[in-house]
Amino acid sequence: MNCDVCGKKEATVHLTEIVNDQMTKLNLCEDCAREKGAQMEEHFGLSELLSGLTDMGTAVEPEVAITTKCSNCGLTYQNFRKIGRLGCSECYEAFKKELSPLLKRIHGADRHIGKVPLRGGKTIKDTRTLQDLKVQLEKAIQMEEFEEAAKLRDKIRDFEKKAKAKEE
Repeated sequence: MNCDVCGKKEATVHLTEIVNDQMTKLNLCEDCAREKGAQMEEHFGLSELLSGLTDMGTAVEPEVAITTKCSNCGLTYQNFRKIGRLGCSECYEAFKKELSPLLKRIHGADRHIGKVPLRGGKTIKDTRTLQDLKVQLEKAIQMEEFEEAAKLRDKIRDFEKKAKAKEE
């Protein structure tokens, strides 16, 4: 299949675009795809995308977000929103309140879960599950949901008993 733009080279990139419930398919060669990508970056840059996502439903007060600054590199949250990139690894901690809702919207979670190796992976998964249950228990206690807390406590006890039985 040839490129829909130049008609000369083989199409290796296939784009599907949906605008106003109408689907358009575009088959592009590498050169035309690169050019199209540059045009899209011009119109819809990463910084604009992140800026739009950060504006959606955040509970952070604008005054707080404006004054938030990374102590290591000096990047402000406003500058992050403009350029779409963090300045250093410590920015994650400095902008934790602001980034958490953004990361949840983009990735579905605000912490990295990652892959687990096949060997020994079961114990890592079990440790994470136990940690998650303990966090849920703390939240339930803080919210004074004692019935839910009791259920979680029982789950944790059962989980720990099973873990001890596996070790023996």
